[in-house]
Amino acid sequence: MAAELNSIAQRFLAAQAIAKQSGDLMKRRFYQRDPFEISSKGPQDYVTSVDHEVEELVISGLREAFRDDTFIAEERGGTCSRSLWVIDPIDGTANFARHIPHFCISMAYLIDGKPILGVTFDPIRDEMFTGISGGGAFLNGLKLQVSAASALEHSQVEVGSSLHSGTDTSFELAHRVANLGAGVTNAGSGALGIAYVAAGRLDAYCETHIRAWDVLAGIVLVDEAGGFSSDFLGGNGLTEGNPFLACTRGLQEVLLSATGLGI
Repeated sequence: MAAELNSIAQRFLAAQAIAKQSGDLMKRRFYQRDPFEISSKGPQDYVTSVDHEVEELVISGLREAFRDDTFIAEERGGTCSRSLWVIDPIDGTANFARHIPHFCISMAYLIDGKPILGVTFDPIRDEMFTGISGGGAFLNGLKLQVSAASALEHSQVEVGSSLHSGTDTSFELAHRVANLGAGVTNAGSGALGIAYVAAGRLDAYCETHIRAWDVLAGIVLVDEAGGFSSDFLGGNGLTEGNPFLACTRGLQEVLLSATGLGI
């Protein structure tokens, strides 16, 4: 047990160091005058040369330190094992490509399919969100706690847009939440939105379909900050994605009922 805890602590520190290094690269590319390559994977689904550059930096750094670990990453896929990293090199690529300063790198480490640690780093604001199972959630070293929100009419909810389930479904979800009195936003980065729930900046985040690399780090953050997160890993969530809801405990019942997510 002591050896496993030490191994997790080593990975926690390494993830933060690599996230900072990768974030510095993202920030340089974001502000440089020379354009980076942008291609489309589908409607409103972009990938840039910087995504590939950051992904390679992250995986090579972690692989060098932890040779037996495996990886699933947004741009290259991967394979599952007992000791698994799930990585999104840039969550909010559309923002990044349009020079909107709201994006992040997000990585989670799983043992036997359970998220153990999560790191989400916003390089523009220099904000490092970190969480470790049983050890709390933090922003730049300061402990996080979800908000005390218990009434939707006084709450701020981010509703993510899902290309998988279609724009009509996403708009319908946003409409339902707004009709209950909540303020509704969509800033274009699910990983940051979920981190903001952990930090108490948002009261909930929901999406009709989201992928593992966008959500797993946030699940650790929200759970450790005292919030609720739905059972994302049920069924084929790890490989195929699932609906998702994260919120304060006070909003859990009303949002589960209103959205149908996580039921």
